[in-house]
Amino acid sequence: MKIWETSKKAQVLGFLQATHFGPTVLVVSITFLLSLTQFSTLGSLEVAAAIFAGQCVVGWSNDLVDYPLDAQATRMNKPLVAGKVLPSQLKPAIAVALVTAMVLSLAGPLGFKGSAIHALGLLSATTYNFRLKKTRLSVAPYVISFGALPWAIFLGAGKEPSVWLYLAFIFFASAFHFLNVMKDLEWDISQGILGLPQLLGRKRSITVAVVLLLCGVFILIFKWRTMLGQHI
Repeated sequence: MKIWETSKKAQVLGFLQATHFGPTVLVVSITFLLSLTQFSTLGSLEVAAAIFAGQCVVGWSNDLVDYPLDAQATRMNKPLVAGKVLPSQLKPAIAVALVTAMVLSLAGPLGFKGSAIHALGLLSATTYNFRLKKTRLSVAPYVISFGALPWAIFLGAGKEPSVWLYLAFIFFASAFHFLNVMKDLEWDISQGILGLPQLLGRKRSITVAVVLLLCGVFILIFKWRTMLGQHI
């Protein structure tokens, strides 16, 4: 019994890890906080749950697509490579998570318009996993998916997000893309994954990431100073 319980616990942890748990927690937390500006706490939790289910789709499909390359590189930090989760278990889980994400979106405060934007974001992110990750357009899904997030929330509330808000999302998310690939840059290039950061190389990618981060920070500072000036 103890062995079975330990095995199930390891499997659950493997599923969570395969969502790319750190970034998923960050995205869901930001979603919840942004949702609080438009919806009740309960409504914000519903939105966060829908986004979490969507992140499961994105993370799990990413690990499933990358499994052959991860196995070749012996990336034991990947649950599939470590044997914590099997591909045959992950495939149906992705389908369940996708349906769950859409049902939660439509049933929650996002409504039809917000759910449509959420679906667009998921489509963009999964396109990255299946194709765009290996092309010079690799940053495009980050622009589309993270730019869509505030739109989904605000359209659900019958509003439009301010330009500065979705631009900040785009700048920070794009910077993350360029920085996130640095740890596996050489392996990616050797395995034929030639996204924009890999094509630019380490130094130029870091430079681009810093510029994008500074643009995002500048937007936030400009907005903060504007708001402060309005209250003086």
